[in-house]
Amino acid sequence: MKIHIAGHRGMVGAAILRRLEARRGAGEDLTLITRTHAELDLTSQAAVRDFMQSERPDVVILAAAKVGGIHANNTYPADFIYENLMIECNVIHQAFDAGVRRLLQLGSSCIYPRAVPQPMREDALLTGVLEPTNEPYAVAKIAGIKLCESYNRQHGTDYRSVMPTNLYGPGDNFHPENSHVLPALIRRFHEAAQEGRDEVTIWGSGTPRREFLHVDDMAEASLFVLDLPRDVYAANTQDMLSHINVGSGTDISILELAQMVAEVTGFQGKITTDPSKPDGTMRKLMDVSRLATMGWRARISLREGIEDAYRWYLAQTPGSVRG
Repeated sequence: MKIHIAGHRGMVGAAILRRLEARRGAGEDLTLITRTHAELDLTSQAAVRDFMQSERPDVVILAAAKVGGIHANNTYPADFIYENLMIECNVIHQAFDAGVRRLLQLGSSCIYPRAVPQPMREDALLTGVLEPTNEPYAVAKIAGIKLCESYNRQHGTDYRSVMPTNLYGPGDNFHPENSHVLPALIRRFHEAAQEGRDEVTIWGSGTPRREFLHVDDMAEASLFVLDLPRDVYAANTQDMLSHINVGSGTDISILELAQMVAEVTGFQGKITTDPSKPDGTMRKLMDVSRLATMGWRARISLREGIEDAYRWYLAQTPGSVRG
């Protein structure tokens, strides 16, 4: 079986590639096809067409996307909607044109309305207004779901979508401005511990709750969904409501998260909150009962996962040691 992993250098794509390489090492007959951005620009229709026609993969895993935190989404909204729409349109259509019958697309929990009952069920999609700060990105991810569903309806393909909660782990982005909350906290508390600071202030009241999933769990869940027999997948979804939530099923307050990160990084000072800064949505928890019914649940605890992410961060940061 020839499998193309689009976005294999990203955090999720790399984790999926590791699991597939392990399967191949265990004896599965797999040919894994990857291309760097320099080798294949997924926003170029002609380049993607030529690649698909030449390689003719049996399966495509679409893990490529332009991603970033609130700051990046607010600063570059045109880039986020354009690049993600182009990647999805090109990969999904050209895969179909090349005869690919099975495809898995990875999305994001930001597809759901800002004011939505918790935990967020799959049928909450398109029931309300999106969070303004990442609406362009969310619209693109919704379009990807609807592309897959529409090709399935019209052409009988087997294109599936999984929507992860907040992901973290090896390969994460720890940039001081463009990273998400968990890697940002890891970096801030690590630096505070290294510098011997006695206080770290976190944005907001610390009361909003967030759900987190280790990227290795996400990779396992993605391949679990991809491997499901078609009749099982169809029995648990609907033609135009076919995406599946992937999460841990539990959440934690931002202050509790900061306290856990402080313990892992060795920071022993005081943690204060700054209520003058925005809290954002007060809660974002995925309803993962659909996936649980099919037989998959997350395995990696948050504490264990943060320790793993911190070890990776230290390995990528020359001269750094655990606090």
